[in-house]
Amino acid sequence: MTKLILLTDLHMVPEGHRIIGLDPYQRLEAGIDHINRHHADADRVVVTGDLAHHGDEPSYRRLKTLLDRLVPPLSITIGNHDQRPVFQNVFGDAARDENGFVQSVIDLPDCRLVVLDSVALATYGNPHDHAGLLCPARLAFLERSLAEANGRPVLLFLHHPPHETGFSGMDAIRLRNEDAFYAAIERQGGVRHIFAGHVHRTISGSHRGIGFSVFKSTVHQQPMPFDTPDTSLSVDEPAAYGIALVTRDGILVHTEDYEIAVRHNLRIA
Repeated sequence: MTKLILLTDLHMVPEGHRIIGLDPYQRLEAGIDHINRHHADADRVVVTGDLAHHGDEPSYRRLKTLLDRLVPPLSITIGNHDQRPVFQNVFGDAARDENGFVQSVIDLPDCRLVVLDSVALATYGNPHDHAGLLCPARLAFLERSLAEANGRPVLLFLHHPPHETGFSGMDAIRLRNEDAFYAAIERQGGVRHIFAGHVHRTISGSHRGIGFSVFKSTVHQQPMPFDTPDTSLSVDEPAAYGIALVTRDGILVHTEDYEIAVRHNLRIA
């Protein structure tokens, strides 16, 4: 049974900076310590983007010192807050495809992981640049990765949810070419589950017959009002990561609110 740990929306900042009064470094450090203590046996940790809040080199370097502490192996991709060239300059060993996108395929005994780079432009002059996109080259990578899965169930990972989640502001900057994404999946088949971030909220369900999970941030969370167009609203709620267990017949997905998690040795008389 494969065990995966899912981290997203780390939003690292330079030393001394905060986001709504919160320290992303401290919150992520607590999460990594928690993973190493309780899930050192995980087959992989997958991080789905928004690694640095402003895509700057000092933040990526701070982040790397933390991620290098992980006991399980790491796979990583970027989100709309990231700058691909700056990230790759710091994370020189991060996997990339033949076109330079931060994408990878990992084969495990009972599944194939396909990690996608859904960043369109990642600039800050236009809020619509924060929407996701899988260009023809990245869609071809996806189709090829599905076609070569050799019967293994496939788990997909990307930053931007490829469909609506109910939050109107965030849905406006979801993956732009949803139809092309699902058309590629439908042509090849084999996708068991889709994992994403971006929304800073725990969300699960199915879309076009495929299960999906979206996870909370390790820093700040999306408030619950569905109808606000503002994409920058943030609240101080406990940080979290996801846990996925691949079974013979499906997949189990859990969320660990690690900042408030308490483990007790309980004995029932």
